[in-house]
Amino acid sequence: MRAPTAHNHQQCIDQVMDSAQKLCAKRDVRLTPIRRRVLELICGSHEAVKAYDLLDALRPCEPAAKPATVYRALDFLLGQGMVHKVESLNAFIGCNYMEQQHERILLICEQCHQVEERIAPPVMEALAGELSDADFVSRQKTLEIRGLCGNCSQLEAV
Repeated sequence: MRAPTAHNHQQCIDQVMDSAQKLCAKRDVRLTPIRRRVLELICGSHEAVKAYDLLDALRPCEPAAKPATVYRALDFLLGQGMVHKVESLNAFIGCNYMEQQHERILLICEQCHQVEERIAPPVMEALAGELSDADFVSRQKTLEIRGLCGNCSQLEAV
């Protein structure tokens, strides 16, 4: 059995925040302190985060925060492609590829609850072919696949 690899999560957060800042400057939009904090909270782990959990985490530094505060920040972050909604969980994850338009596969671990975003062009091209054959026009393509991540499946095999 392979031991789980060490992971510097702060490096993930720093990369996302750096990309977000550059993207906002390029698009001439503002990453306000609340938007920035919501993005940091979402990127605080590789697990999907629900809106009301974000509100609870935001309140210590923003006591007047209301659900609308979080939803406005989420609308901005979604619109800019900085986060994705995990529809099956009604929760949000940070985007690892915000510099480019993309379709995605979200791998959702049912044991540790981590969500991994993957870009799989061959899979999405095959899906586009199927949609075309069906004369179906998609507006957005996100595949959500539930199962066990590599670490959890190895632990379960023991």
